[in-house]
Amino acid sequence: MIPIASIIKEYEKDYIQEHSDLILPSHYKALHAMKTCRSTHSHKMLMQCESKECSNRILVPHSCGNRHCPHCQNHETTLWIDKQLKKQVPSDYFMVTFTLPAQFRAVAWFNQRTLYSALFNSAWNTIKLFSLNDKKLGGTPGAVAVLHTNSRELNFHPHIHILMPAATIDKTNRLWKKKSSKYLFNHKALAKVFRAKMLDALTTNNLSKIPLSGKLPQNYPSKWVVDCKHVGKGKKALIYLSRYLYRGVISENNIISCKNGIVTFKYKNSKTNKYQTKSVKATRFLWLVLQHILPRNFRRARNYGFLHPNSKKTLLILRWVFRVNSDYGKQTEVKPRKKMVCSCCGAFMEIIKTRIKPYELIPEVIP
Repeated sequence: MIPIASIIKEYEKDYIQEHSDLILPSHYKALHAMKTCRSTHSHKMLMQCESKECSNRILVPHSCGNRHCPHCQNHETTLWIDKQLKKQVPSDYFMVTFTLPAQFRAVAWFNQRTLYSALFNSAWNTIKLFSLNDKKLGGTPGAVAVLHTNSRELNFHPHIHILMPAATIDKTNRLWKKKSSKYLFNHKALAKVFRAKMLDALTTNNLSKIPLSGKLPQNYPSKWVVDCKHVGKGKKALIYLSRYLYRGVISENNIISCKNGIVTFKYKNSKTNKYQTKSVKATRFLWLVLQHILPRNFRRARNYGFLHPNSKKTLLILRWVFRVNSDYGKQTEVKPRKKMVCSCCGAFMEIIKTRIKPYELIPEVIP
């Protein structure tokens, strides 16, 4: 395992020099955060042993809290999964993946906030339309949508994953409808409707022109790619979606080596399901990681339909009818973070003071 902070410290200047025309302000912010995360240059917190017989005090570096840092947000990821699992309904789940063709990736890069929002809207409206027109469903579905911008090789590859139960609420007749089958919708038909909605969104938002050329891509495919897969009860799919939700696009465990300006990392091939390695220049590796940083305050995960936060009453009624997840909706305590253990006596440590500046001295912990 190679810490990404060590790669940034060594090759940051070369990276900025090579990619200065493409680096956004959010990239600089993430670079600084990941470089100083839990290091001597980050703010500290003072911790004291809870045992009355032990007076051990230590300074612990703060994590940066950046949602793209591989060190941070593990607790938030766990909370998100727990929250989504409480919303599960008694039905089979399907993962529908909407992919933007390669010809539009330049447009996506230069108009990230607008185009990513259009991706969300087009994907959800497509799913909603098919659910309303389906003979067995005929209602409004619920869905969890997550934006991924990377392929497994870390290339720029914007796509939307939608996890949805094969069930809907018919508001007109006040009925709960579901589909008991491993087939949900025809993926070719989904792709046609998604293509039409996305092209309309590009035109409406004046995003149909590639930067510099000023023209609509002439060679974009007439057939787009949408995948619709049965995923059982949905738990494994939620865990997969959460993998890059808060902790960046690569785990440090997958960075094998960094020698002579070359970084080697491993990834799982989606076709063979086996791990492969890829070696690139260190500056290129930093670009592969940082190009996936989202615009400020842009939400990567969104809920729709009867899984939307505004539909809590509807979910409570469903829990009561089906007698599942009866704890949903109750004001339960947030899961506490794991406590640090004292190296002297093994008791838990408690936080005394936070946000201590790097240069601020604490007499009690000076050796």
